[in-house]
This record gives sequence, C-alpha cells and structure tokens, in this order.
Amino acid sequence: QVQLVESGGGLVQAGGSLRLSCAASGNMFRFNAMGWYRQFSGKQRELVATITSGGSANYAFSVKGRFTVSRDNAKNTVSLQMNSLKPEDTAVYYCYAQQYGTDYWGKGTLVTVSS
Repeated sequence: QVQLVESGGGLVQAGGSLRLSCAASGNMFRFNAMGWYRQFSGKQRELVATITSGGSANYAFSVKGRFTVSRDNAKNTVSLQMNSLKPEDTAVYYCYAQQYGTDYWGKGTLVTVSS
C-alpha cells in the first residue's frame, strides 16, 4: 500500500523560509507526477507545485518565484522549498503523487506564517 509522509511544517515569521519533505513508501513504480497541494481553512485543496519524473515543474501563480519543488526519483521523495513566506501562505500542505490514473495523498502538514 502506497503511503506518503510529509515533514517540515511549522510556524515561521513572514519573510522566512521553510522546507517541506515527503517520502513515499510501498510503491513498486516511479510516480509520473509528485508535488504539493494546500488547503486553506474552509476552502478546497489547490495546487501549489508539481513535478514530473523528468523534472518538468508546474507552479501556482501565487507561489512562482518564491517556492521551488524538487524530487529524488531514486529515493521516492519530493520537497518544497518555500521562501519569502507570507501570512496568506498559511495552510495545510499535502504531498501528492500520481501514477496509472491513481492519486495518492499524504495526511498533510500545517504551515503557519505569522505577520
């Protein structure tokens, strides 16, 4: 059974940085896409950034230039470096992976940015 486990969330002041990491286990294949989504309180989950196995990345407009997604195919990990954080980045961040038409999700990690 595929499991995605996030780490690295927490509290940071506006302008600061955090790095989220996600480790996948239980899969016998390389994920086509991995990445991150976030969910604001009372809102639907939204895309933050995704990256293909070939390294092609896609970002939400609101995080372009501030966040960087990366992955290690050999270790089945994906990371999100978040710089210049803003209070409006406060959300639960979910690790995401996709293969063979199936989406996999982590349980989420809370990122809180104080003003």
